[in-house]
Amino acid sequence: SIALTLLIIYEGHYRGRWVTQHCLLVGTLDTMLDSTSKVAPFRILHQTPDSQVYWSIACGGTKEEISQHWEWLEKNIMRTLSVFDSSDDITSFVQGKIRGLIAEEGKVSCVQEDDPEKFREALLRFEKWFDLPQKEKLVTYYSCSYWRGRVPCQGWLYLSTNFLSFYSYLLGSEVKLIISWNEIWRLEKTSNVILTESIHVLANGEDHFFSMFLHLNETFLIMEQLADYSIKRLFDKETFQEEPSLSDPLQITKRGLETHARNEQFRAFFRLPKEENLLEVYESFLWVPFSHFNTLGKICLSESYLCFASQDGSQCHVIIPMREVIGVEKPDRSSRALIVCVRGKRALRFSEVRDFERLANAIRRRCGMTASPQHSASTELKEKMKEQSWNIHFSEYGRGTSMFCTKKTRDLIVRGVPEALRGELWMLFSGAVNDMATNPGYYSELVDQSLGTSTLATDEIERDLHRSLPEHPAFQSDTGISALRRVLTAYAYRNPKIGYCQAMNILTSVLLLYAKEEEAFWLLVAVCERMLPDYFNRRIIGALVDQAVFEELIRMHLTQLTEHMTDLTFFSSVSLSWFLTLFISVLPIESAVNVVDCFFYDGIKAILQLGLAVLDYNMEGLISSHDDAEAVTILNKFFDNVTNKDSPLPQTVQQNSVGNNDKASSSSKVDVIESMRKRNKLYVIQTLEDTTKQNVVSCLSPNFHIKFSASQLDELYVLFKRQHFLSCYWMMNSPVLLHHDPSLAYLEQYQLGFHQFSLLFSLLEPWSLCSGKDALFLWAFRLLDENQDGLINFKEFCCALDILYSGTFTNKLKFLFKLHQPPECQNTHCTFCFTPTGRGKVDLQAYLKQWQDEILKKEECIKDLPRINQAQFIQFSKTLYNLFHSDPEEESLYRAVARVTSLLLRMEEVGRRLQEPTSPQKSTTSPIQAALEGALPDGEASSTPESSSDTPSTPITLEAGSIPQEVEWSFAFEQILASLLNEPVLVRFFERPVDIQARLDHAKCAQLKAKTNK
Repeated sequence: SIALTLLIIYEGHYRGRWVTQHCLLVGTLDTMLDSTSKVAPFRILHQTPDSQVYWSIACGGTKEEISQHWEWLEKNIMRTLSVFDSSDDITSFVQGKIRGLIAEEGKVSCVQEDDPEKFREALLRFEKWFDLPQKEKLVTYYSCSYWRGRVPCQGWLYLSTNFLSFYSYLLGSEVKLIISWNEIWRLEKTSNVILTESIHVLANGEDHFFSMFLHLNETFLIMEQLADYSIKRLFDKETFQEEPSLSDPLQITKRGLETHARNEQFRAFFRLPKEENLLEVYESFLWVPFSHFNTLGKICLSESYLCFASQDGSQCHVIIPMREVIGVEKPDRSSRALIVCVRGKRALRFSEVRDFERLANAIRRRCGMTASPQHSASTELKEKMKEQSWNIHFSEYGRGTSMFCTKKTRDLIVRGVPEALRGELWMLFSGAVNDMATNPGYYSELVDQSLGTSTLATDEIERDLHRSLPEHPAFQSDTGISALRRVLTAYAYRNPKIGYCQAMNILTSVLLLYAKEEEAFWLLVAVCERMLPDYFNRRIIGALVDQAVFEELIRMHLTQLTEHMTDLTFFSSVSLSWFLTLFISVLPIESAVNVVDCFFYDGIKAILQLGLAVLDYNMEGLISSHDDAEAVTILNKFFDNVTNKDSPLPQTVQQNSVGNNDKASSSSKVDVIESMRKRNKLYVIQTLEDTTKQNVVSCLSPNFHIKFSASQLDELYVLFKRQHFLSCYWMMNSPVLLHHDPSLAYLEQYQLGFHQFSLLFSLLEPWSLCSGKDALFLWAFRLLDENQDGLINFKEFCCALDILYSGTFTNKLKFLFKLHQPPECQNTHCTFCFTPTGRGKVDLQAYLKQWQDEILKKEECIKDLPRINQAQFIQFSKTLYNLFHSDPEEESLYRAVARVTSLLLRMEEVGRRLQEPTSPQKSTTSPIQAALEGALPDGEASSTPESSSDTPSTPITLEAGSIPQEVEWSFAFEQILASLLNEPVLVRFFERPVDIQARLDHAKCAQLKAKTNK
């Protein structure tokens, strides 16, 4: 056994005993717990024959310590190895044994890992190394290796609310990495020859690999939760009001994320309402009366449900609503047993419950709080054989919410549900029965509240009502149409984020055929919000994610098809309607309802398996097809020939679709599918975001005559989008989140409030302003915010920058001139606060017309610009002075502006004197001089043009009472433009090209720091 296992002691391996590639793997493990820790000089390694990978079994600081480990291995492991026939089995056993020991040790050391002192030290290092805003919440940290090519860098991985960060400093080489969670395209666990287990992160087109984790699965779970949280909060604009642990991004904790993941898994497995949270878990045995044995599993207790699942989850599970419990008994203290009595003269016996008294008290506290749901089944017996089979099943396994769900239940579902029981079983398996029971009267209230409302959703519903199963008699009368209208309108009112989406009408029509109106509503809720999340929003992200999962399964199980058709996007486009309508749109209704039966029991797994079965059945035809049109014809012909009313597909395909293909079934387990969904969701969302970016860039240049190149617009968009997210990172109630409207066009999906606008504008504006920045940015924001909603979209932002970088002298000056027009701009203290008004539902036709008007809008005539008054002109002059800070020709520019200002003031004064004769009284101080002193920056008053050789040497003085205070002079834009054109140095300054690329590069580096400094 020793020869087979190859357990070797290495002493002092850094002294040159071995120099191979394996030293990288073992050497990296040396610093797994602390990048600065001293390397343990003794190792016990395990190697499988013909393998190039060593597994670290034990380590020690002294020879005595490693010898003790060796003795323990001889006693507890080596004697067992002789029973194995192959070296691979030995490797699996040794790995499992050592991992089990590590897991047990982890339970003891978890308290030490949460040591506040160690976490505080890690937080200080995190703040020092990455210089992120102080508000950024560090969630947890891990020691690991980051791979740069084939060389690992041992260091620390820090996971915070908005960023994944890594730092390493070894042998004088520093590695620092910061990745925003919202920039990640892929996050998955991988393995290869060099890296047995690692975490792969794809972000911004770069691959990053992290390995050598002590708890890789725990680390990946936290990373997955943080990425998903970021996606939901920033892209989907969720506020997590019902989950206090996630509602505030400044208070996210590792424990909160783990609890959230556990609750999600719990609700998904048992199909429970979203309000339910997993409170307690007890390991126990459950007596299964129909099998006459005890099965080991776990009791899961929530606020309103007692659930049990066998150890592997497939043997049986049962859901007991607390409202159904009528008593709890403790018959045998020695066996730590509980008997839970439920309505219908049924009882469930749990034994070997570790803390059975606590569980009994918890159930007693929660039971009897709500009424029992009412079920009604049709008395008609249309399918006697099926009903008889189900009645036998009910007598053995129970009926209603506390029925045992076993493999036999699934077999009955696949054979077909009797029409008389279909509505009841759909409600049961989907969990909708629990939603309806806990919300009595809710649907009636929704119908009353939504009655008579007129929104974009209701218009779309009215348009599609008569397209919903038009061939079915139930929807050829006003009764069926009215019921369909009420259900769809009530749901749109309940969930305005989804509102209404095509395909919901088809699905709801089928639900109404077998369920009462209120039941159909709750079934629709279960489908849209639990079973098919994000399927029916405007971007149908959930459907696209499952399309990506479907493509992955095709590659895994239909290799012959993938070899012939390398591009699988065809199957995604064809199968989209399959997923959105649960095959109702392609199969005859009598067959489609059987698919819906399977879906309500198995969830999306049933649709995926059925899709694979359809392709597998038509494999030969698809391979021989010459183009996509021929392949579509083959599939359509197949669906048209499905006529078996008792089965969704002919017998040959049904055998494949119900899970007889063990390989396909094993990869379609609920937990595997959920993992594939999470992995593909990041990629799908980032692909959609990339498409949106391309649409925005391609739209701006030709339609709005923006002169930036496509690559520059691309970089601007990334900066603008990042600034948008920065406004959301550390705020619970960010205006851009609270007033987000997903119905807006892609040009307005990302918007900035004033504070975020000023931060980004300061990084990109082409001039170096020395003072008055806040006031100038405020005026620019007011000018660009044409609809006065307190938000700037990307088009408005780009148009402003385009004028400042690529505009003519006249356009740049006109932009500055308009900044100083009303409203009054005297207040330079930036205390302005916008209150977004919200947009409500957008009329798409009106929006398109507005967009067309903007495109066709003629260039503004300078004659149409209103005049600016005295105070605005003085402020305009000050703004010009501020633009010249640090310019090589700063002094010449100052003098040029002074000359123009003096000339304009004198012209205006002379013109007014000619129109209004004055008395002969004189004043020693000229209003022009006062205006000039107000316009010039500090220290420049002595350099006024009165002393210049280019202007008259005798100052003009006015009589004291010549200009009444209530009368103010003003200037037209044409006057200012004509005067400035006479100063070549000013013309050169405004027409001088500015390197936009340099400003973009600077903004990329300084954007996060600018937020930090604020």
